[in-house]
Amino acid sequence: MRLSSFADYAVVLMSAAARHCGAGAGLDPATSKYVKMNATTLSAETGIPLPTAQKLVSRLSAAGLLESSRGTGGGVRLSRPPAAITLADVVEAVEGPIAMTACTEMGAHDCSLEQDCRVRPHMNVANNAIRSALAAVTIASLAREVTPPPFVSGEVEKRVAEQTL
Repeated sequence: MRLSSFADYAVVLMSAAARHCGAGAGLDPATSKYVKMNATTLSAETGIPLPTAQKLVSRLSAAGLLESSRGTGGGVRLSRPPAAITLADVVEAVEGPIAMTACTEMGAHDCSLEQDCRVRPHMNVANNAIRSALAAVTIASLAREVTPPPFVSGEVEKRVAEQTL
């Protein structure tokens, strides 16, 4: 299973938005609300093509993950703290409900095997596990800088020597 490029871009865009909003650094002292960005700034920061960033901002706003306002001082901002927005929220906002198969979607009855399928009752277990795993990852955690482990030159040299033997 793989995320679509659109869902992947949505995660990247939301992570960038969270970097501007996280840890109170993006709070406007006058309003105590998060600083606003726009699709152009998010596109420039992430490398996501502008038309795609605009579509994502629209879709994420419609899903309630971003708040948008027009006019002077307008733009978008996260609708809630980054720690309260999960990877599952973002994926569902752009892709719809997380469902491994059509039969795990509510109301879907388009499988020719559905009548006699012995697997269908078990697919919800797998589907719920995937959704739970995505729900356990917050946008705040994705926005954090990852510090690489310290470089130990002796270890690298030792591994290279072992590989050449």
